[in-house]
Amino acid sequence: MITLSKGGAYLINGTDVIEEGNEELLKSKLGDKYISKEEAAKNTMAYNILRDHNTSGNMNELQIKFDKLTSHDITFVGIIQTARASGLEKFPIPYVLTNCHNSLCAVGGTINEDDHMFGLTAAKKYGGIYVPPHQAVIHQFAREMLAGGGKMILGSDSHTRYGALGTMAMGEGGPELVKQLLNQTYDINMPGVIGIYMTGEPQKGVGPQDVALAIIGEVFAKGYVKNKVMEFVGPGVSNLSADFRIGVDVMTTETTCLSSIWRTDEKIKEFYDIHGRVEEYKELNPGEVTYYDGIVYVDLSKIKPMIAMPFHPSNTYTIDELNANLEDILHDVEKKALVSLDGQVDYKLTDKIRNGKLYVEQGIIAGCAGGGFENICAAADILKGKNIGADEFTLSVYPASMPVYMELIKNGSAADIMAAGGVLKTAFCGPCFGAGDTPSNNAFSIRHSTRNFPNREGSKLQNGQISSVALMDARSIAATAANKGYLTSAADIDVEYQNKKYHFDSSIYANRVFDSKGVADPNTELKLGPNIKDWPEMVALTDNLLLKVVSEIHDPVTTTDELIPSGETSSYRSNPLGLAEFALSRKDPAYVGRAKEVQAAEKAREAGNCPGEVLPEIKEMTTLIKNELPQYPISKETIGIGSTIYAVKPGDGSAREQAASCQKVLGGWANIAQEYATKRYRSNLINWGMLPFIFEEEALPFKLNDYIFVPNIAKAVEAGKTELEAFAIDENKKITPFTLKLGEMTEDEREIILKGCLINYNRI
Repeated sequence: MITLSKGGAYLINGTDVIEEGNEELLKSKLGDKYISKEEAAKNTMAYNILRDHNTSGNMNELQIKFDKLTSHDITFVGIIQTARASGLEKFPIPYVLTNCHNSLCAVGGTINEDDHMFGLTAAKKYGGIYVPPHQAVIHQFAREMLAGGGKMILGSDSHTRYGALGTMAMGEGGPELVKQLLNQTYDINMPGVIGIYMTGEPQKGVGPQDVALAIIGEVFAKGYVKNKVMEFVGPGVSNLSADFRIGVDVMTTETTCLSSIWRTDEKIKEFYDIHGRVEEYKELNPGEVTYYDGIVYVDLSKIKPMIAMPFHPSNTYTIDELNANLEDILHDVEKKALVSLDGQVDYKLTDKIRNGKLYVEQGIIAGCAGGGFENICAAADILKGKNIGADEFTLSVYPASMPVYMELIKNGSAADIMAAGGVLKTAFCGPCFGAGDTPSNNAFSIRHSTRNFPNREGSKLQNGQISSVALMDARSIAATAANKGYLTSAADIDVEYQNKKYHFDSSIYANRVFDSKGVADPNTELKLGPNIKDWPEMVALTDNLLLKVVSEIHDPVTTTDELIPSGETSSYRSNPLGLAEFALSRKDPAYVGRAKEVQAAEKAREAGNCPGEVLPEIKEMTTLIKNELPQYPISKETIGIGSTIYAVKPGDGSAREQAASCQKVLGGWANIAQEYATKRYRSNLINWGMLPFIFEEEALPFKLNDYIFVPNIAKAVEAGKTELEAFAIDENKKITPFTLKLGEMTEDEREIILKGCLINYNRI
C-alpha cells in the first residue's frame, strides 16, 4: 500500500524510479543524458518555484517573498496589531482576511463580531480582501480565488496547502506574515524534497482522506518528511480528480512536512477554468531526470477505507482491520489514552461495542478537508433513500464555501442528505478545533476533518469531560450513517456514484466579499472592540538569564492545542493577556500561576526594585550564583528572570503563534526540548523572543521548580554559538552544570532574540 525508500532516488521521465546506489543502472538507462545528483535535485518542481521566489541569490539559504497572504479571524487581529506597532501603512501584496473560525458569536458577548469588524476596517484601511463569516473556510476560498500555478502563498493556518493546484503554500505563525507585510522575507535553508510516487487508481469507496491517512500513518512516526517538501508525481496522479488531489494535499500538514506541490495536468486546468481563472493554470512537471531525498511509494489501488483512531491522525488502521479486531484495538487506544490524558478521566471505548459492532454517536463532514464538492456529493449518493435513524447518532455536513453549498442545493445532494436526517450547516471550521458540534461526554465522533488531538473536539479535561474523534473519509462516514451509526466501510456499500459536475457561481463572492483591489484608504479608522488589546511591552534579552522550570511535560509529542487550547478560548485571541490565562490549562493547570510568580519578580527588576522581595527564592538563587559561580559576575541589571517549560517534542499541530506568545506575555524566556515537532513552532518561539533550547538526553539535570542559570547568553546569541553552558539549581541548592544547544539561527533571528521579540526588532 505505502512503502518508503531507504535513501534518495531518481525519477526518470516522470515514470521510472531508480533508488540511490544503483548508479550503474542509472547511467546505462540515461546514457549521455546522465547528470549528477546535485544537478538532478534542481529539477524538482519545488526547487524551481523556490528559486523563482528567492531573493537571497543563494539557493542554500533562502529568503522567500510570497505572492499572497491569507489569515482567518483567530489570527488576523494579532498579525495586523503586530504590524501596526512596527509601522505598517499598506498591505504590499494581496492579503485575504477570512472569517471561518470565530464565526459563531456566542462566546464572550460581542468579541467575535468585533474581530470581524476590525478585519473589515483593516481591509479597507490597508488595501486587503475581507470574506464575511459563513461565506467560505479559509482554504476553500484560497483554492477558488487565490491559487495560481507556480505561485507561493503564506497563511497563518497550518493547513495552508494548495499544492494540488500547482501552488506552493505554507502555514506559519503570525509573525512570519508580519515580516511579509513589512517587506521582509521568510528565511529557511533549502529544504529536502520527498517524491510521493503514485501508481494505480483508487478502488470504489476509497476517498482522499483514506489515501492521506495511509500516508500519514506510514511517515509521521518515522519523521520521513519532517520539514521537507512533499512532491506528488507518478502516473497515478492522473487518475485523481482535482477535488481528490486537494483532499489528500490538505492533510499533508499532519505529516509535519514544510509544504507540498503536485504535477499538474488538464484536470487542474479544468478546475481553474470552472472558477473563471484559467489564466492562472500552469503545467508543472519534474524534469527529465530528477533527484529526490526519498520516495514514498503509493499504490492507490491497494488503499482501503481507513480510520485514524484517537488521539492522532497517524494512529491508523483500515476499517476492515478495526472491525475484525475491535476489542484489541480499542483496548490499545484506551491504554495510549492514559498517557495522552494523564489519567485525569476514565476514558473508555470498549463500551461502544454493541452486538460485536462499533457504535459511534456522531458523524461530521466539514471544513477544508471534508467540505469539498465531490466528498459531499458522494456522501449524498450513499445516503439517498436511507435514513440515519432516531437514536444517538447525528450527522452534520458543512460545505466548504457558499458556492459549493449553492451547487449542492441545485443538484439535489443537499436534499438527499437532509431527507436522510443529516443537517447542512454553513462554511465554518468549528468542528475541526472544538467550536462547534462538540459531542456529549464519553461520545465517539467520526469526522472528515483534519485533526483528532485530545479535547480538540471541544471537551474539557479540567471539567472532567472527555469525548474523542476518529478521522475517516466522507464516504465511509456516510456509509456509517446509512447503517444508523454502526461503523461501516464505504467499500461495503452498494451504490452508484453519480459523479455530478460542479458549476461555480462567482456572483456569490462578487456580491458579498469586500475587495479593495489593492487600494488602501488610510482615512479609514480601525474598529477596536473592547477585547482587542495591544501587545504588552517586552524587554530585550539580558546578559544573563535565571530561568525557573514552571512546567515539565514528558509526553512523546506535545501539540499546540495542549500549549494553548482551541475551542471557545479562540474568542480571546485578540487579547494577549486574556488568552494567556488559558495557557497549558488542559495539560498543566498550575502553569499560569507558577509563571506569574516568576514574572512578578522580573517586573520588579525592570522597575528597578529588588526581585527577591517579590519572590524570596530569587534572592537565594542570585546569592548562591555569586558565591558558587563567581566567574560569572551578575547584578540586578544584568540578569533577567523568566520562566521556561520543558517538553520532549513540542509544537505538533496548528501554526498558532499563541502557543508561544502566551508563554512570552506570562514572562517566558525559553523552551527546552529534545526536539521541536515543527519548524513553525520553533519560528514562533524565536519571533516572540524566546530561546528554542535543545537538550537531547532523556535524563534531565533539572526538574519542575528548579532554576537554570544561563550565563553570557546575550553574547552567545550575538556570536552565533550553538552550544552554551548552563547550571541547574535544585531545591537543595545543588548546582549541576550541563550543556544546552541552541541550533542554527539566521542573523535576523539572532537579532530578534536579542531585542526581545519581532515587534522590538522592527520598532527599535
